[in-house]
Amino acid sequence: MSGPEPARPLPVAAEPMPATPRLDVRPLAGRTGFRAAGEVSLRTRGIWERALERAVREDEDVYYLELSALTFVDVAGVGALAHAARSLGGRRRLVLDRPPDAVPRILDLLWPGLPGIEVSAS
Repeated sequence: MSGPEPARPLPVAAEPMPATPRLDVRPLAGRTGFRAAGEVSLRTRGIWERALERAVREDEDVYYLELSALTFVDVAGVGALAHAARSLGGRRRLVLDRPPDAVPRILDLLWPGLPGIEVSAS
């Protein structure tokens, strides 16, 4: 008689690996600004902040941010946007074209009346 058969591990269902968050930033054609697609989160914040720094360095009165393809923006990402707007000074402004609904709500809640940002629905 032999001893008990060793226990075999039960098969484990493979869990899908979470997708790495992406943020693509591309210049706009025909006007000064960029189009952002993807998400603004901890893992993509560096890309977002560098794009906003370039916007602040531009010497344009109006800089367009086409944001309709953003799927998520965390509060720190909106904070970086507020910081960029405060850095503009004078009459310069960032125009947010079709941002996710949460962005203007967070701006109104945490940075009410912030000059330098205009939200456009078109």
